[in-house]
Amino acid sequence: MDNAGVRRGIVIKDDWPGYSLDLFTYPEHYHEDIETVYIPHGVIMNRIERVARYIMDDFEDNNIMVLCVLKGGYKFCADLVEFIKVLGRNSNKYLETRVEFIRLKSYLNDQSTEELHIIGSQDLSFLRGKCVLVVEAIVDTGKTMKALLKHVETFEPKMVKVAGLLVKRVPNMAENLTDYVGFEIPNRFVVGYALDYNEYFRDLNHICVISKTGKMKYKV
Repeated sequence: MDNAGVRRGIVIKDDWPGYSLDLFTYPEHYHEDIETVYIPHGVIMNRIERVARYIMDDFEDNNIMVLCVLKGGYKFCADLVEFIKVLGRNSNKYLETRVEFIRLKSYLNDQSTEELHIIGSQDLSFLRGKCVLVVEAIVDTGKTMKALLKHVETFEPKMVKVAGLLVKRVPNMAENLTDYVGFEIPNRFVVGYALDYNEYFRDLNHICVISKTGKMKYKV
């Protein structure tokens, strides 16, 4: 696969319906709230391991300062960092990783907002001179990510790369913003694997499509 293909990740087509819920286990209280299992947990994990290999190759001998975007990115970040550690232990190339967290608020119900809302301290001076990997669960228009990267650059890191588990195909979607992509998906609102809808569904292991019933039940 060429570099463009690697960057794009696994492309899920617009007409992909997902898997029947009957094929998988999930919290029973969500039975009416999700339509399908869109990406099973095992597939997610295998793809993250492959992304970890790309990162190992690119960062070479540089230690990694991981900046995890909360809350949706915490599972992706934890699994990605663990794979980087395991791959390092099984080779002669061990990259030291340090993880810091930043919390953003960019969604209300199922709509992405345009403003960057950093919750807590905006001081990222610990990034100065470091090789930074920003880890985000989902990128769509990229407006929030662009604003975050602009903020990060003010602290003069040595290098910045972005890993996104999901990149969503939307009008004016982000181009060349993510260096490592797990999956490129259609413009569907998905939950699970720490992705939420108003703080619900983070406890799903699979990435699933939320149903109309689920949206109405948990709408604020």
